[in-house]
Amino acid sequence: MADQAGPIPVAQPVLAAEEAEAAARAVLSGWVTQGPEVQAFEDEFAALVGAPHASAVSSCTTALHLALMAVGVGPGDEVATVSHTFIATANAVRHAGAEPVFVDIESGTYNIDPQRLEAAIGPRCRAILCVHQMGMPCDLDRVLAVAAAHDLPVIEDSACAVGSEIACNGAWEPIGRPRGAVACFSFHPRKVITTGDGGMLTTADPELDQRFRLWRHHGMSVPDIARHQSRKVIFESYPVLGYNYRMTDIQAAVGREQLRRLPEIVARRRVLAERYLALLADVDGLGLPEQPPFARSNWQSFCVLLPEGLDQHATMQAMLDRGVATRRGIMCCHREAPYRDVRRAGPLGRSEEAQDRGVILPLYAQMTEDQQDRVISALKEALAA
Repeated sequence: MADQAGPIPVAQPVLAAEEAEAAARAVLSGWVTQGPEVQAFEDEFAALVGAPHASAVSSCTTALHLALMAVGVGPGDEVATVSHTFIATANAVRHAGAEPVFVDIESGTYNIDPQRLEAAIGPRCRAILCVHQMGMPCDLDRVLAVAAAHDLPVIEDSACAVGSEIACNGAWEPIGRPRGAVACFSFHPRKVITTGDGGMLTTADPELDQRFRLWRHHGMSVPDIARHQSRKVIFESYPVLGYNYRMTDIQAAVGREQLRRLPEIVARRRVLAERYLALLADVDGLGLPEQPPFARSNWQSFCVLLPEGLDQHATMQAMLDRGVATRRGIMCCHREAPYRDVRRAGPLGRSEEAQDRGVILPLYAQMTEDQQDRVISALKEALAA
């Protein structure tokens, strides 16, 4: 845990003796990659989010790659998505052989603007890849409506959204309970729960789930668990081109402990986010994140927009000089060399503004109110300076 009087990090995973003991359990078992711990983690994750199927992989990037391939995206195709996201989203589209088409975001939620989505859908579009940015659920109902009108599958980049919820038919349900074709999660240390690294795919379609399981393990026809548990000799085959996208049992054992912590972690993050919203509401010109009525965020990140005309770098440096780490707003893929020439569904002004004026403030479950007060004071002093 960070020293309350020392520097304040932008994020910090919640890891303790239970996770260390779980990792040791896997190490001492002698089965350290894609074995019984992975299977148990998948079952527990599926139960948590209410998904019929969950398949663990090495990262959310590999999860997105497999999801895109599984719904039929390939060379020469296009995928409608946002530029305002970590570059892995666009990279996964390229890994599948396709090209992203960038759509601008809404102000406040930092999520895809469904009103602008239609313009991204051309004759080569094969899927919509929406992002629940910084844990805030996007307007999935409207995205699904556009997708249905064009008979397109929807993949949810839920990298940041484990523990977030969305209203459906008058009830709250977790992100990851399949509403589109597939939802993909990340367990990177910057996320709400972590396995060091790793990812998960959830789906209601058993055929998609079987493809994920085949592809993640070199295309091997027989899972390792089935082969090792069999009382007869089994010879595997490799009917398709596959990948080494496996999760280790060490990671999964840690993940199982993290799942037990998730409700408490999310509850604490929500308290801290509400406190930020209340204590920053009077800062003139500061843009605060907006949570729509249909969404309950896990607040994986808390991003504010600086008042117009302020120097983002100077503001962040002033806060760092006061012992408070920050990060700039989420990147725009179209500003990076590999994606400067891809098609855009109109201007991306809101995406660029979010990157140029956005500052991500520290937020983690172990954070105390005193630490949060220090962050708020450092921000106000930086703005005043």
